Amino acid sequence: MANDIAFLGATELVALYRARKLSPVEATMAALDAIERHNPHLNAYCFVDHEGALAQARLSEERWHKNAPCGLIDGVPTSIKDLILTKGLPTRRGSRLIDHHQAWDDDAPSAARLKEHGAVILGKTTTPEFGWKGVTDSPLTGITRNPWNPEKTPGGSSGGASVAAATGMGALHIGTDGGGSIRIPASFTGIVGFKATFGRVPAFPLSPFGSLANVGPMTRSVVDAALMFSVISRPDPRDCYTLPIEPADYHETLNGNIVGWRIAYSPTLSGAKVDPEIAAAVAAAVKVFENLGAKVELVEHVLDPSLATFQTHWFGGAAFLINQFSTDKQKLLDPGLAKIVEMGRSISLLDHLAAGKAREAMGTTINHLHQRFDLLLTPTMPIAAFAAGHDFPPNSGDKQWSDWTPLTYPFNLTRQPAISVPCVLTSAGLPIGLQIVGPLYGDRAVLNAARAFEQGRPFRRPTL
Repeated sequence: MANDIAFLGATELVALYRARKLSPVEATMAALDAIERHNPHLNAYCFVDHEGALAQARLSEERWHKNAPCGLIDGVPTSIKDLILTKGLPTRRGSRLIDHHQAWDDDAPSAARLKEHGAVILGKTTTPEFGWKGVTDSPLTGITRNPWNPEKTPGGSSGGASVAAATGMGALHIGTDGGGSIRIPASFTGIVGFKATFGRVPAFPLSPFGSLANVGPMTRSVVDAALMFSVISRPDPRDCYTLPIEPADYHETLNGNIVGWRIAYSPTLSGAKVDPEIAAAVAAAVKVFENLGAKVELVEHVLDPSLATFQTHWFGGAAFLINQFSTDKQKLLDPGLAKIVEMGRSISLLDHLAAGKAREAMGTTINHLHQRFDLLLTPTMPIAAFAAGHDFPPNSGDKQWSDWTPLTYPFNLTRQPAISVPCVLTSAGLPIGLQIVGPLYGDRAVLNAARAFEQGRPFRRPTL
């Protein structure tokens, strides 16, 4: 029974609380039980606030007994990635450079909104050091593993959140995405991961990776992602890039109707090498949109290759971040991060300015595409999950994590909303993700299309 409760979604939990058929305490205990059973071998959480979560759940139970919930997700078990400040809980950022014993007195905007709406905060989920790469391991917290096959990586950098979602260790999970860090692990673990238009979810402190960086929901369903997004997208004055609040909450307009929509499908985006099995699976998934009444058109080439542009922004941001620490502390860095920091230090101001202009050109190109199409479909990842403990697929010839993520980081550069939804399993039993991309500020359309696909192609969870 506890296992069944652990896999209930946020929307289902709130309905059961309202009907007095389930208690937030029961839901929280089920999530904590899942953490106790699965976290020792999967390493999704780096910090669990067992007593604090139960105390929050009891307060929520009292509010529901009075029929006075304090928000949209009152009593829903929730996790927060270990890059996001959370008052009363350590935010180590997966790094030995951070002092664990300092005062933790601030909530980042997303953490604050979750608490205001009554979420039960279970703890902090694992990340690579400062979220620097597309897999999840660090010198501080070790290796996080994929629940579909523990020998495989769940991806990253929000790998802990994706594993927690896939295994019932909470219903709602906050991740971050500076080059695919929500969508990569969502694809590898068979969950939903949403990166909104930049600025739609406020952040504080602002990321050293600038407007590449986003905060967003990771859940087991699109409905829950939309509900969570409604909560965390409320503006915050500490973020100078925050966008005005939308007139209606996102979950309220989620109808799954895409009849007549114009959708572009690009199998490789800009000539990326995609595993044939994944290419075939995504091509088959695209037909679901046609069956739902959309008009889908094949567009082979969407953008020119942009790896150098992305790496200039990313490596430079990493160097800026790490330069804030003493030379002695920098000796404790993950060796892979230390290498890209050195590369970042060699990038000139003119290189940065040129990359900025290249980024603007990409934005213009994609804006023109969306004059013709409401949405763009691609595979989320060109490969399935590979061996855990490696920064890139063994024997691939790749030199950086961004070499094997060519379908996600372009939309950090263009600031567009993009979601990964699970569509099918490989012959080896590993999830494949479909990416749905919308125009700037088209967050509602992306969520609606994802909901339509989810209804037309239900997905199962891993056998644990």
